Parts: sequence; C-alpha cells; structure tokens
Amino acid sequence: MAAKKTSPVRLKEVRNAKVFRDFFVEDRFEAGIILTGTEVKSIRAGRAQISDAFGRVEKNAVFLHNVHISEYEFGNIHNHSPYRPRKLLLHRREIEKMAAGVSAGGLAVVPIRFFFKQGLVKVEVGLCKGKKLYDKREDLKEKAHQQEMRRALKTILKPN
Repeated sequence: MAAKKTSPVRLKEVRNAKVFRDFFVEDRFEAGIILTGTEVKSIRAGRAQISDAFGRVEKNAVFLHNVHISEYEFGNIHNHSPYRPRKLLLHRREIEKMAAGVSAGGLAVVPIRFFFKQGLVKVEVGLCKGKKLYDKREDLKEKAHQQEMRRALKTILKPN
C-alpha cells in the first residue's frame, strides 16, 4: 500500500494574541469580511497577521485597517495588496452599537480572530477598552496565582 500524501498545514483560525493582554473586551461580534480569492488562499495557508489591526466606522460601515494578509505565492498580476482596508459585513444595529461605543465611550474596534465557518472566512471583532499598566500588572499577578493553585492541586491530588 502506498504511503498517505500529506497536505500542507491549514490553520483553522488566526488569533490576535495581544487583545486580551492589552484590552478589556466589552462586547463581541461575529462578522463576515469582503476578501478576494487570493486573500482567502493566503489565510488558509496561515499567512495572515492581525496583531496590530483595528477597526474604524466610516460611512455606516466598519473597515478593518492594518490587517496584513500576505500575497498569495502562486498568484498572478491580479494578486491583492497586503495592507488594504477590508470591509466587514455586519447588521445595522451592530454597526450603530460600535459607532456609539467608539464615539462616546472611548472604546476601540479590535479583531480577535479570523476563522472558517462553513467554508467562509469570518472575523470575531470586539468592542474593547484599553488597559492601564496597573491593570496589566494585576492580570499577571492573578495568572501567577492561578498557576500556583493548579500546581498545588496537582501535587495534592496526585495518586500514589
């Protein structure tokens, strides 16, 4: 019997690792995103980065800026621009809620992750409030405390 062919690694999602460290996530929304074919292929190959991305509400629509999706390596002259603004597909009420939060409350629209749902690329965006330095320190202390508790429980509950 012949050996199985291995397919290239395909990611299920692209995460923003900084979002929970730097922001309090007030609200989350699942949105569609308008992409070209080469952008979808690049995301499937794991060639996207959303760590510095942010959203803006412009003309009753939400656009993601500073999202880097690398050019598709097998693309032709119709390949996409890596940093172009990309429009999010949201309901009117969700857009109004985001616009109100950004204008009044000092909140920011930040992408949390890209993921695939039934073959389509979706974006989970959050309406976020920035953390202060002391908030970040509190989180680190809490994380260390939780880790100590887990270690202690593991040694106590360890079967002999």
